[in-house]
Amino acid sequence: MTQGVNVAGLYVHDQDEALAFYVGKLGFIVHTDVRNGNYRWLTVQHPDQPSFQLGLFVPGAPLHDAATAQTLHEMVAKGAMPANVLLVDDCRATYERLSKSGVEFTQEPVNRYGTVDAGFRDPSGNGWKMIEAASKPQSGKSS
Repeated sequence: MTQGVNVAGLYVHDQDEALAFYVGKLGFIVHTDVRNGNYRWLTVQHPDQPSFQLGLFVPGAPLHDAATAQTLHEMVAKGAMPANVLLVDDCRATYERLSKSGVEFTQEPVNRYGTVDAGFRDPSGNGWKMIEAASKPQSGKSS
């Protein structure tokens, strides 16, 4: 039996704006874009990770009532949702490339915990940490 996580979702303010960001700026590709009435199932995936999809979903019907959807929009806009992690080979080079494509960073690359990381937010406010793949596994022990 095969099991695993196939889709993880983010709440976004506007799916077209999110699509332009994730595909046009971060280099993801569209996996699924289908509609059922006003509901839109939109997923993208990183080209180097074809078995995983990132859902870009707008809070609202049929999953949420209007008050819940409003609360979720506000939480995302404030950056209150859990951070996401984008693993890259070279954090500084990717920072330069993404900065030139219009990604606005909240933190420039810094050396930390044996690797390099930077931070950015998507147009809806979802926080991302961009972390350079460590050359060897970290033990979690402090020296």
